[in-house]
Amino acid sequence: MTDITGKTILITGASSGIGEATARVLAAAGANVILGARRTDRLEALAAEIAAAGGNVRFRALDVTSLADMEAFVKFAEAEFGRIDVLVNNAGLMPLSPLNALKIDEWDRMIDVNIRGVLHGIAAGLPLMEAQSAGHVVNIASIGAHQVFPTSAVYCATKFAVWAISDGLRQETDKIRVTTICPGVTTSELAETITHEGSREGMKSFRETAIPASAIANAILYAVSQPAEVDVSEIIVRPTASPY
Repeated sequence: MTDITGKTILITGASSGIGEATARVLAAAGANVILGARRTDRLEALAAEIAAAGGNVRFRALDVTSLADMEAFVKFAEAEFGRIDVLVNNAGLMPLSPLNALKIDEWDRMIDVNIRGVLHGIAAGLPLMEAQSAGHVVNIASIGAHQVFPTSAVYCATKFAVWAISDGLRQETDKIRVTTICPGVTTSELAETITHEGSREGMKSFRETAIPASAIANAILYAVSQPAEVDVSEIIVRPTASPY
């Protein structure tokens, strides 16, 4: 593993869960971290904690469903540190429900955040990475990118899409590294977005074996710490006790 001190790493969805844990882990490893999310009060508090621990951190309000917002986020990072080394597309939603519940607004929101948000991150960051002839895109998918569960058809479809986009980008470049991280059940706020009562209850037992978000953050650290000629294309991280 190589030293990531001084690398500039952008993290979307950084106000909680995997994004927050990743910010803490990468900042502690010496990276310059730029945090983006809609909840700026949480970003401000997180940034203060990271800075107090000696980390180098910036934050900015970000809605990944807006390409203009994402482009401004990347330009902000470039203005602060002169380049971007890693973009972690982490923002995501998981309002599970059976298809016959017809939660169409929730389907649309998942598509906007989970798929379009990743595409916006790539669209905003790729030109600069190509100009640098170096960069690393880390996309957070899910174990749901490999297996479909009842009530999760649309969510899994969005994560299958993230996997496909990631592998397509990997094949289209010989300068930029691309990593897909597929977490199993992980401690986060994702389940709190579930409005369908049956799905919400079912998720409680499913999440009994959840691993901490720091486990995913450490997998990201491993991927971004590899030598420049090494691309860790995919990491699946799941609880030891989980059958899924």
